[in-house]
Amino acid sequence: MDRLYRIEHQGSVRHAVERGAALHVLSGEPFGAYTPGAEIAGGLKAPGLRLLPPVTPSKIVCVGLNYKDHAAETGLALPAEPLLFIKPSTAVIGPGQAILLPPGAGRVDYEAELGIVIGRRAHRVPRARAWDFVRGLICVNDVTARDLQKRESQFTRCKGFDTFAPIGPCVAVGLDGSPRMVESYLNGERKQSSSTANLIFPIDMLVEFITFVMTLEPGDIIATGTPAGIAGMKAGDTITINVEGVGELTNPVEVER
Repeated sequence: MDRLYRIEHQGSVRHAVERGAALHVLSGEPFGAYTPGAEIAGGLKAPGLRLLPPVTPSKIVCVGLNYKDHAAETGLALPAEPLLFIKPSTAVIGPGQAILLPPGAGRVDYEAELGIVIGRRAHRVPRARAWDFVRGLICVNDVTARDLQKRESQFTRCKGFDTFAPIGPCVAVGLDGSPRMVESYLNGERKQSSSTANLIFPIDMLVEFITFVMTLEPGDIIATGTPAGIAGMKAGDTITINVEGVGELTNPVEVER
């Protein structure tokens, strides 16, 4: 399995691939054929190296209420079909960047999610071919202004603030749809812990359903939903999203100034 990163290092932005214990400059295309190039001394801990969002999606398509335990937590009936909403590209931040709490937004929640990164243009993809269009897996934090969500029937505002879509730290290439754990940790304390085995609508079905509605471009992300355990964050907190086999995405929380 490879992990694909986008990094800032020695004054330039480039893609890198982690294979085994070594980090290499990526030679080729992150959505095409590539090979490991020159090794980066020090790996992810190289002096001055900064992790950026590993992809720059044109959109993040999110699936609401897609874990059985989260549906039970909210007291809502299981949906008959996927509930979709979109986060704008301007909400995206990378590892270590601050989630900014907007003035007057009230309670703002974390939501740990497994994300699917699309690898090639996908339009009306049949479920049987869904994984042919998946480049890899990624951690997503579907940050939500919960008080605003309760006041509105649409999710555009409560989900779409700048910094409300942390993604990363990498795209894990070579994984399949096997069940994997999705967890969140607030200031080191585990808050969410569930398995994608509890998804109401599995990954291949989501690819088919979403691409029937809209074309997905390389780098676009499907955020597959969050398990039970959501709660609010405050300035000074640190939130970490962990997806088994993918990695950890950590972001501090600050008040927007």
